[in-house]
Amino acid sequence: MSELITLSLRDYPKSIQVSLMVSLRMSLTVSLLFLLFISGESELSLLIRYNLHSVHPKSICALKGSTVTMGCTYRYPNRRSVQRAFWTKEWPVNGVEPPDLLNDPEYRNRVQFTGDKQHNCTLRLRDVTEKDQSKYYFRFITDQTGGKWQGLNGVDLSVTDLQVEVPEAVTEGDKVTLTCKTSCSLPYRTTFTWYKNGHGLSSSTKRLHLQSVSREDKGRYHCAVQGLNSPEVTLNVRYSVSCDDQITHCCYSLMCRSSKECLNVHPSLW
Repeated sequence: MSELITLSLRDYPKSIQVSLMVSLRMSLTVSLLFLLFISGESELSLLIRYNLHSVHPKSICALKGSTVTMGCTYRYPNRRSVQRAFWTKEWPVNGVEPPDLLNDPEYRNRVQFTGDKQHNCTLRLRDVTEKDQSKYYFRFITDQTGGKWQGLNGVDLSVTDLQVEVPEAVTEGDKVTLTCKTSCSLPYRTTFTWYKNGHGLSSSTKRLHLQSVSREDKGRYHCAVQGLNSPEVTLNVRYSVSCDDQITHCCYSLMCRSSKECLNVHPSLW
């Protein structure tokens, strides 16, 4: 389904009437279309297109320490030339141009504008940190008076780490699922890698299913995506035992409590 929204852009000359049509489409490759029309012209004048491999329109979910590519293309009439093209996190204020990410000390050695002054406006950001979580805009300036353009909605960058969720109480014979959790939704085809005690497992999805766990399943587990690892968590598997009449008073849900009384009465259970 598509949702059509008509908005107004600010920071444009009063003589130019600009409207923005944003077509949001959910697909494997999510595209955000910014269609800008200039009064008096019947043809499409400008097109800024963000191409995001993302679960949600207008957003990217990135792992801490990873590299993010914000795919972007743009078009403009042949009779104009682009004097400056850059990415920013701000809008102009009182006519003052917003800062270029390339000149920001926090980004200078990590960000790369791989685009040009023709049609490519792709941005690459490496070693992503939590501080990078923000909204990003592509902006370009042409040789025409007042020819300054910036996509209104921009791209939202969310930053997450990996955490393994493990059940607290596991008994022999239980079916157990470990989940590699993130605070935002990674791309659909993200491949996960699972490890037990440092050794790789066969599962490649965000959930690791263990059928009828045994003592051998006890150990340290962690997940990883593209070489970025979660902290390790320990899966403890409690023994399933039958309580005889001699120790019935210290059994709970078929498990002997770890008390001195139980150890003294039936030490073979430990």
